[in-house]
Amino acid sequence: MSEVRIPALAKVNLRLEVLGKRPDGFHELRTIFQTISLKDELRLRSTRKPGIEFRVRGNASLSSEPVEKNLAYRAVDALRQELNERDGVAIELRKAIPAGRGLGGGSSDAASALIGYLRLAKNQLPRERLFELAASLGADVPFFLEGGRALGIGKGDEIYPLPDIPKFHLLVVSPQAIHVPTPDAYRWLDAPKLNAPQLTNSSGNHKLHRFCALSWSLQGSPLLNDFEDAVFQQHPRLAEIKRDLLQNGATEALLAGSGSAVIGVFPSPAKARRAAVGFPLDQTFVCETVSRDSYRRLMQSRTVLCAPRD
Repeated sequence: MSEVRIPALAKVNLRLEVLGKRPDGFHELRTIFQTISLKDELRLRSTRKPGIEFRVRGNASLSSEPVEKNLAYRAVDALRQELNERDGVAIELRKAIPAGRGLGGGSSDAASALIGYLRLAKNQLPRERLFELAASLGADVPFFLEGGRALGIGKGDEIYPLPDIPKFHLLVVSPQAIHVPTPDAYRWLDAPKLNAPQLTNSSGNHKLHRFCALSWSLQGSPLLNDFEDAVFQQHPRLAEIKRDLLQNGATEALLAGSGSAVIGVFPSPAKARRAAVGFPLDQTFVCETVSRDSYRRLMQSRTVLCAPRD
């Protein structure tokens, strides 16, 4: 019996700018996504039992949730309905990316589940339909079908490739006790006392033109996240982590997405590992950015032979 094994890589937002609120209630974003080497793994195998068997290892909270809440489960369920598949499938999700930290773990799991299941079923889906299905699962999911460095606009679900830039060495600090729900981060950002003059859709918005210019740069651009001020006011510990990263050798540091992880860019992996010692109470991960070509190679799922377990 064959088993497909496929990684699910995390991401960081090298820039994340909120241009304003749209008529549909969502926010208009301009963001630069970048995949990093921190990753989960999915294992998918066919079974004789109908339906989807799903389990999570490495995260007690996620493993105790109803499976229907997990994006990877929902991705395979939606794809099976799309393809009218009847054969059973067992999925094991091995978590390493901390959940709810702005690193895109759930979205990446969903994209890898789509790719992995198609390979397991030896089936295909038109590319545009695959992107549409991914977007229906979550705004970040389409990005993880391609990886590398990419521009996200609209809600972040409209994705366009950008040139890869030189590799960054990163330290990701995931605070154990702080979780920032994305709706809360938007609410804090929208508060009148926080950044209101900058949240505008006017034609004179200089943020849009600056972002366009920086997106074309082959050298990358300074890190920026519009959520930082609002989130740091609610969780000063995150501002402390950013400051500590900079004081311990990071050339730049940034809140990851809407939080609560904070990333630091270091000249070398060795310096990142030395800095990690300064965060004994938090989860830390030394990793690096992953180019689009490298991402595509990594996403070539392995198919291994294994003994039947049912």
